Amino acid sequence: MRKLIEQILKFGVVGAIAFIIDWGILNLLVGVFHMHNVIAGTISFFISLVFNYFASMKYVFKHRPDMARWMEMAIFLFSSLVGLFLNALIIWLSTYGMNRDAFITQHAEYLLRTNMGKLVATVIVAIWNFIIRKWLLDDTHTNAMNRLRRKGNVLSEEELEAKWEKSFSHRLGMWSIEHTPKGWE
Repeated sequence: MRKLIEQILKFGVVGAIAFIIDWGILNLLVGVFHMHNVIAGTISFFISLVFNYFASMKYVFKHRPDMARWMEMAIFLFSSLVGLFLNALIIWLSTYGMNRDAFITQHAEYLLRTNMGKLVATVIVAIWNFIIRKWLLDDTHTNAMNRLRRKGNVLSEEELEAKWEKSFSHRLGMWSIEHTPKGWE
């Protein structure tokens, strides 16, 4: 449990920095350049995503030896695209109903509603990202085996190994290794 809390805290720090990048660029594009909030949100999301990928894979999640790096990146990209869709939808909904030129005539309200939507989107997308990445990207098997060796558990090492081998996450990882193109490491 301590490891999970530690991991959530690291995820929170990386997420907070990514949010500052995302939020700062969003407000620059909407507030200064009067860009449409969904377009600005998409641009800012992608820029913060690059930071988030490298920081998450270095500080939050451990690379799994049973998964190819290209699959790791594909899962990260898939979860990010779902996150982008949720982000854009929530930001769009936050200003839904404002007249077409609201971002010029009612700029302060448009910016405020965009920021409120961004905050809601950030919380929802962060929860989505943690769950999907923890499930598919993190090396939970090694952690579970180490815990078992340290203090014993309800499951034996063989039972835990059998459970892991049947898991979707492990089967996906093994499939990715078996289907890695020649020359990719």
